[in-house]
Amino acid sequence: MNLLAAFLQSGMDSPVTHEALMMFGPLVMIAVVIGLAIVLIPFWFICKKAGFTPWLTLLNLIPMGGLVLIYVLAFAQWKVVPVQELIPFPPPMQPPYPPAPPTA
Repeated sequence: MNLLAAFLQSGMDSPVTHEALMMFGPLVMIAVVIGLAIVLIPFWFICKKAGFTPWLTLLNLIPMGGLVLIYVLAFAQWKVVPVQELIPFPPPMQPPYPPAPPTA
């Protein structure tokens, strides 16, 4: 509570400032690392699935780099094989509908 009161004062003395930085510094760094992980990990998998090098994800670390990466992914030709070409043979024939009446 004393720390909050010190922040609300017009002038902060050096020991209080140093104490605040020592207390909140590690928390801010942990929040930054978690935030980067939340952004970078999905982009890493998207780049791999799109056929690009996953290292393009590091564009998110520079200002406006995430926007550049989104445009690259949106307008580039993805190097993936469509699902229809993966099937080596046609699916089995379905019986005609409705079934033929039994012959006696």
